[in-house]
Amino acid sequence: MSQSMPFSLTCCRGWTAAIVLMGVVLVSCSFAEAQDREAKPIGRLVTIESPLTDETLGLVRRTGLELQDLANEEQRPASLILEIKPGISQFHHAYALAEFLTSPAISAVSTIAWVPETISGNNVLVALSCNDIVLHPQASIGDMGRGKALPDDQQTIVKTIVAKRRNINVNEPLALALMDPAESLVQLTIDTGNGERETRLVSEATASQLLDDGVIITERKTLKEPGVPYSISGRDAQRQKILASRTAEDRRELIDTYGLPIESIRELAPAEDIENVAYIELHDMIDDVFFAFAMRQINQAVSSGAKLIIFEIDSPGGYLWASQDLSKAIADLSKRDIRTVAYIPEEAFSGGAMLAVGCDEIYMKPEATIGNAIPVLMMPGVLVEAEAKLLSGEVKHLRELAEMKNRPAAVIEAFADQNLEVFEVTHKETGRKWYMSDDEIHKANGEWIKGPRITESRPGIAVIVNGNRAHELKIAETPVSGPDELKERLGIPLDTKFRVVERSWVDTLVFYLNSSWVTGMLFFLAIVCIYIEMATMTGFFGIIAAAAFGVFFWSRMLGGTATGLEIGMFVLGLSCLALEIFVIPGFGVFGVSGILMVVGSLVMASNTLTGMGIEYDVERAMISFAPFAASLVGVIIFAMLISRYLPSIPFLKEMVLAPPAAEVFDPHEPRLRPEYSRPHAELVGEVGKAVSVLRPAGKAQIAGRLYDVVSDGPFIEDGSSISVVEVHGNRIVVRLTNDV
Repeated sequence: MSQSMPFSLTCCRGWTAAIVLMGVVLVSCSFAEAQDREAKPIGRLVTIESPLTDETLGLVRRTGLELQDLANEEQRPASLILEIKPGISQFHHAYALAEFLTSPAISAVSTIAWVPETISGNNVLVALSCNDIVLHPQASIGDMGRGKALPDDQQTIVKTIVAKRRNINVNEPLALALMDPAESLVQLTIDTGNGERETRLVSEATASQLLDDGVIITERKTLKEPGVPYSISGRDAQRQKILASRTAEDRRELIDTYGLPIESIRELAPAEDIENVAYIELHDMIDDVFFAFAMRQINQAVSSGAKLIIFEIDSPGGYLWASQDLSKAIADLSKRDIRTVAYIPEEAFSGGAMLAVGCDEIYMKPEATIGNAIPVLMMPGVLVEAEAKLLSGEVKHLRELAEMKNRPAAVIEAFADQNLEVFEVTHKETGRKWYMSDDEIHKANGEWIKGPRITESRPGIAVIVNGNRAHELKIAETPVSGPDELKERLGIPLDTKFRVVERSWVDTLVFYLNSSWVTGMLFFLAIVCIYIEMATMTGFFGIIAAAAFGVFFWSRMLGGTATGLEIGMFVLGLSCLALEIFVIPGFGVFGVSGILMVVGSLVMASNTLTGMGIEYDVERAMISFAPFAASLVGVIIFAMLISRYLPSIPFLKEMVLAPPAAEVFDPHEPRLRPEYSRPHAELVGEVGKAVSVLRPAGKAQIAGRLYDVVSDGPFIEDGSSISVVEVHGNRIVVRLTNDV
């Protein structure tokens, strides 16, 4: 017992230490989680349309109170952004909204008035009631009475709202100048003693009174003369440091300035819009078939009324033309009020990265990667670096997508331009962080302060980043762990089941039918059937040949490379060949034209002009012609084999017609007289006259009857004397009598 006591005490002490350690870890994790949540502000945006309505007031109240609860429960900073649109509203509606915005009910919520366009009238009161005002540099705010002074009772209300001091950049003299054209506004810099200076906004009368009182005024600037309605632009407000604390070009810059997540500028969509979500998988290489599949699915989603399309992108890239056209189509969906989201669970390289950049928002898993869009030419068996003009075209396209979706253009360009260096920059006045190239910084004329080069931007290496880094570079949103967190971030109920649109069996069939070896097999089958049909004239093999060509054009139409033009050319080419064979004997213009149109339609239906240079397009056309050429070689070999071995194959030898000389008859069997077994044999040696030009086929009158004949030499003119020199079945061979 005495020996076990120390061991027991040691175990107890060990367990106690472990429990204490676990408690410390749990407390530390909880504290770290709380800090992490506190470090992530929350925000909501509500658009204030004109005229103000009770529905708008109700929406602002619900949103503000929801933010108040979240701010108190989660101890996170909350911001309510009101995007105020121009228009005319009733004063009582504006006052009701201002009263709510300045009430203790949302005291934990910071209110921000975002003014992207010039506003005047009663809507200005809504902006004055917010904690902060952000203007577009070219937008103006003011003239609350629209050229006239507001009534006295309304001015009193406005002064009461301003007196609550929600916005430190707005005071009563400024508000009076906005309400009454008769008022004046002066900006004074006052020496308060102790080496400090203070800037004040006062009326002209107050400025004179201060001067009479002996206040030291070091600088005086008249901002508004009496008798003129007063409005101030965002650029002037920032320069004079009144009314608005800062300016922003767009919503993205606005939330970046306040450090808010992208969700802050997303307005809550109606329930029917949230439920109508299309989820399209864009996997594998981007080629003609991929492009056609994606466009079909996008068009179906749009037709079904989808307001949100999520593209799950997992692609190594593909054809440049297909990537550019598809990314442009995705980017243009925003013009139709359709929101697009790219979800990247693994990788989006080259063309895949281009598709993602074309979306409104990009969500990635932390370990997912995006970038490396260097253009190359895929020649047979080798990758060749693209020409400079192709690189410049791709870089221009990437810049347009980046600017359209408010992403740093230089970083996106560096996906393709491996020699472009990108630097972190800071706005000189607002402190906003962004990323630019040397050329962009130079064109900004000192507006941005150049910082260090980003680590991913090195000469000779295209930019590739993971989900976390993409968020830091403002390419993508905060990474997500999977589809459930993606739903949460997009405001989609977690119980919503995505109807994933992926390749169906038809799409898979089209994919395989568009492969080179299947195309070659279709050509081989079609030509062999035509060959057999010409020998047997059963009609069965002709139907099979037509079906093979039909499957080819059907797959190419669904694959996006064939249109009605190629089918029309093919049918016209066949018509010309039929005319040459059955109507116009010989081989002339119709025959040559028919062959050229048939071959041309097959080649055109096998690929699409890319615009990447004539050499590349010709190379692709030659590659497309290769299966057809290989099929012709195969047909020739097949014809040689079938002519040699078919007569000896059981069940198939009956298809071969044996020549009369090879026939062996039983002497007791009935048979035709020789003159009937060999039609026209009696015409050999007969003399007649050509009744049409024989070139070499035509018609001739022999022994008082009209026959289809063929010249065995040069063309024979109409009316020439001819003689029959040979007869093979129905084929009568003639020549000029003077050649006999």
